[in-house]
Amino acid sequence: MKQPTIEKFQIIRPLASALAVIVTTVALIFAIYFTERDQLWIPFLAGILIASTLAAATRVLHTEQVAMRRAEKLMAIKIKLDQETKLRENAEVVVAESKSRLILIDEVLPIMVALIDIDGRCQYYNQKFMDWLHLQPQQIRGQHLREILGAKIYREISAAICQSLDGHSVFYERKQKMADGTIHRLLVEHLSQFDDSGKVNGFYIIINDITLHDNVDTPNLLETKESNTPTDILNTGDFPHDEKTIPNVFVADPFDEKIIGCDKDTKRIMSAIENGNYCLFHQLIKPIEADSKEIKHYEALIRLKETEEILLFPEEFFPLAQMNGHMPYLDRWVVEHIIDWVSRRDALDQESKNSIFFINISDDSINDPDFPEFLRMTLQDYSVPGSTLCFEIPAVGLVLRNSEIAKFVDEVKKLDCLVAISGFSQDRVLFDLMNGISVDFLKIDGNIICNIIHEIADLTTVATLNMEAKKFNIKTIAERVENEETIVKLKELGINFGQGYGISRPILLAKRPPKSHQKKKAA
Repeated sequence: MKQPTIEKFQIIRPLASALAVIVTTVALIFAIYFTERDQLWIPFLAGILIASTLAAATRVLHTEQVAMRRAEKLMAIKIKLDQETKLRENAEVVVAESKSRLILIDEVLPIMVALIDIDGRCQYYNQKFMDWLHLQPQQIRGQHLREILGAKIYREISAAICQSLDGHSVFYERKQKMADGTIHRLLVEHLSQFDDSGKVNGFYIIINDITLHDNVDTPNLLETKESNTPTDILNTGDFPHDEKTIPNVFVADPFDEKIIGCDKDTKRIMSAIENGNYCLFHQLIKPIEADSKEIKHYEALIRLKETEEILLFPEEFFPLAQMNGHMPYLDRWVVEHIIDWVSRRDALDQESKNSIFFINISDDSINDPDFPEFLRMTLQDYSVPGSTLCFEIPAVGLVLRNSEIAKFVDEVKKLDCLVAISGFSQDRVLFDLMNGISVDFLKIDGNIICNIIHEIADLTTVATLNMEAKKFNIKTIAERVENEETIVKLKELGINFGQGYGISRPILLAKRPPKSHQKKKAA
């Protein structure tokens, strides 16, 4: 009803104004006419009065129209406010109805939940999580996970943390020693959190105690474990808490069954690790451009020889090796064997002589202050230049161990070794973390490389990473290149190198015991 009224006013307003002008003109004409007949003032004043009246009427009409418009706006605002008020009231009702369920999940159910942000700090935790740790709120909220759990446990779960911050869900079973000496079984799950742009901004840790009350492991089952092993889960001295109140922390070690009755497969793998049944492969890293002046390079790949026919991939035995403190030895074994092989390549062509070997380096070796000296002495012993080696560091390490990585890079750079960041799948944030770290190669994560043919978002990400790397004079390597179509697309983007089954499969490296091993046998 109100809208037609406004439309009528909009039609009447110009007509009223025109009528006022006409009437005023007529009044003036009559005033002039009567003036000629000596009737001077009365008609003239009458004309002025009529014109003023019409003008005032027009103004009133305009004012009423404005008032009606504003009244309609106020009415619309009131209706919207009423709707929002109803929505808020409905939301409050829903929250009130679900409050008991939220309390049940957060406080009653025996599930521990904590939210860890991209910097490794705890932003949320439930009551159960705090109770198990025997900590106060100020000791958890905003604190780094390393401070909450202690350095030792943090190192043990670092692999799971890296996977979570790389966008992967992680699920594993752990054992935990309680304050009364019993061992409980825990199911632990890491769920990555993503922001609106799809980037990882943290992860949830969800822990569920699955120990049956009648099946709780007792301390005497652990009597067969040697007390001097590097990963003794009974050693709680690394936790930053009073020893009188040992916190009930979960131990991120999926292979604790070695301690309390492991299965045969785990024992067999552990035996192979302890006996050093490793072998080396190398995979070609080839220039994308056919006429490129770049030299072919290779990545050293380690496998565990469980039997004559079975070779295990790193992800199958690295957790065990890490748990038992074998990673520093394993890294040195790879470095020494590669350097030994390089020292004997006189018969190879000139291009192979100038090739670089990429070696994955573990967190333990990055944090090992003696590793740089071992590297220097090994290079010197075999008369091999440091520029032959390029150490690969996972991109997620830039977030978790930036200062340690920067120090490691400085040390190996003094020996002329090169550095590559592998598994790179993000953009500006990680480039900012690389500030001050001298990087020679950027290996783009194969999970996005293999999708660039069909996913425009992944293609854009690769193009952006390549452009950013070129700004820093860093060469790019595409991982998991599986087919010729991908190679063509990488060539269009200007990627320097490619690596994957579409280029070359791993080849067994010619084996000969390093000099240090020969000396040991001679001794």
